[in-house]
Amino acid sequence: MSLSPPRPRRRPRAPRRLSAVATAVVCALTTGTVLTAVTPAAALVLAHGGTHDDDLAPHVTSPRVLAEMRDDEVAALGQEHAEEHARMRAAVRGVGDYPQTTRTNRLKALTDSQTTTNAGFDPTVFGAFNQYFSSPDFGDHIALLPTGKVLVFSFERIETNPEKEPAPTQTTGKENAGRAFLWDPAKGYGSEAFKQVTPPIVDMPDGLHEPRPAPFFCSGHSFLPNGMLGVFGGNLGGNGGTGAKLSLVFDPWTETWTKNPDMSVGRWYPSVVTGADGRQLIMSGQSELGWGTPTPVVERFPAKGYQVPLLKTETPKNTPVDRFKADAPFSLDYPHLFSLNDGNIYGFGRQANEQWKFDPVAESRSDLTARPDGRKRNYGSAVPLPGGPNGPDSALVLGGDRDNPSTLRFSNGSWTAEKSRAFGRTQDDTVLLPDGKLLTVNGAYDIRDYGNGPYNPNADLKYRQIELRDAQGNWKLGPVQRLPRGYHSNAVVLPDGRVMVTGDELQQIANNPDINGRVSGIPGTAGPVTMDGTIEIYEPAYLHQGNRPSLDRAPTTPVGYDKKFLVTTSTPERAAKAVLLSPTTATHSVNTSQRHIELRLSSRAGNRLEFQAPPDAKAAPPGWYMLFLLNDQGVPSVAQWVQLSPSA
Repeated sequence: MSLSPPRPRRRPRAPRRLSAVATAVVCALTTGTVLTAVTPAAALVLAHGGTHDDDLAPHVTSPRVLAEMRDDEVAALGQEHAEEHARMRAAVRGVGDYPQTTRTNRLKALTDSQTTTNAGFDPTVFGAFNQYFSSPDFGDHIALLPTGKVLVFSFERIETNPEKEPAPTQTTGKENAGRAFLWDPAKGYGSEAFKQVTPPIVDMPDGLHEPRPAPFFCSGHSFLPNGMLGVFGGNLGGNGGTGAKLSLVFDPWTETWTKNPDMSVGRWYPSVVTGADGRQLIMSGQSELGWGTPTPVVERFPAKGYQVPLLKTETPKNTPVDRFKADAPFSLDYPHLFSLNDGNIYGFGRQANEQWKFDPVAESRSDLTARPDGRKRNYGSAVPLPGGPNGPDSALVLGGDRDNPSTLRFSNGSWTAEKSRAFGRTQDDTVLLPDGKLLTVNGAYDIRDYGNGPYNPNADLKYRQIELRDAQGNWKLGPVQRLPRGYHSNAVVLPDGRVMVTGDELQQIANNPDINGRVSGIPGTAGPVTMDGTIEIYEPAYLHQGNRPSLDRAPTTPVGYDKKFLVTTSTPERAAKAVLLSPTTATHSVNTSQRHIELRLSSRAGNRLEFQAPPDAKAAPPGWYMLFLLNDQGVPSVAQWVQLSPSA
């Protein structure tokens, strides 16, 4: 879909949309509780967790910010969060133009500093950034598909100034639209490597009757067992972020979307996880009433009584969700959800005391020990740690606290402190690599603060620096990526072992070499498309450490649990072990799909290796996985795709 300016009759809305920038952003900053009438003093005590007189003191000294303070927001939200609103309003009033010369100079400065800084990092130890190219989408949502292609999707921007809100969060009608593209790494880095896959045209229940591509940005998603992607929720528009009831499926095999019956509640910023039974649990998100109304309702897809799709041809159509018996009363959005190897779903909320276990069979919820840091972790990453052949039994929670670099491990019902990263960062993305190590990319000081204030695209260099965690839990800082990427940043491991990094629409807009430039040649489009996104490729150190093993043949039919299967390799001397790595689908630092499983080696004879699949679906939920061979130093082959299925 080509971008077009707002229609004349919609222009009177622009001032209202801009004045609501603070609310649109702060929906990601503040608590998700329903706003109630409390006294300002009581609100301050609740906001700061104490009763000392110091807690009640104002923090604002700027006259511009003081002029934007509102008593009703202090009463409802507390001093700290009311200040965030005021700062955003003050920032918007002070916004001027953002010329192309600034964008061009910014990108050059970042490119030069990346080259200079990274010259001091040995690629054989730290890896290297080696590709940077334009994309037709911001990549606020991402999914590596079992075809090897990457689905990126977000929204049609309403602003080109990176000091303003580009998303139509506060907008209703046709401007509030989603967009989606496929990137095919096999076709390289030009516009011809992308294909537009527009979401279904919908008439949203906003009273305007203006059909448009489904506004599914800020939704939640996870994979179905047949490799399809379930996408739930999105943006209805207005009131600080209003939840849509959308229920969609993307079919990677036909590269098409299907709209299913709506959910029972709207969800803006939900989380979705696939359990051992192959069904998806959908939790959290702001409701159709708007920001400040998080829903505790848990829904399930497909609903009980409907088939869980296992085959490529089984596209869920006219398939509803149903109500899970237990609620999930997360007060803040996008909790981390993981299906660990006991078959339960673990929900790690951003508030320290919102940690729960969900039993998919009994449909029950039970309390977990509160996170011992006692602090709110805003958007930060979490990862289920490698657990050998039996799958993960623990998870690492890290990031989300700009002033706290600590990492915490949850295992066997309790929390333990792990080694900290170099500094606190929010909006980070931490991915599992084929060798079992962790890579952190992206991050900021806060939602859109890179060390120089909200909505200021200038970034301290440290927020561009990656961090690497070894098998002993030690972290080390590595090279810098070209763009700082915070809010809406993403990363996925590709089948060739490289890491694709994208996201953060403000930074992509702020560093665009030609913000109005358009290109043709993208399949699926009716005309030229604005290349207003970017992708960067990181090559881990293992790609600079000698020859890879070769994985020549893997099963092309589904593999059953605990079953033995053969692979062939022309380099058996370099094949020490094999792992399954699940493909990533992520947004807002939430990645519920990651999993690293080491396979049991049954036998080897010449170029034929026999492995044994994970013991059951608790160890590895049904679905598609990347199969890597690794040498004794952890250098991986190029992966082949295999499907684990309970029916095989």
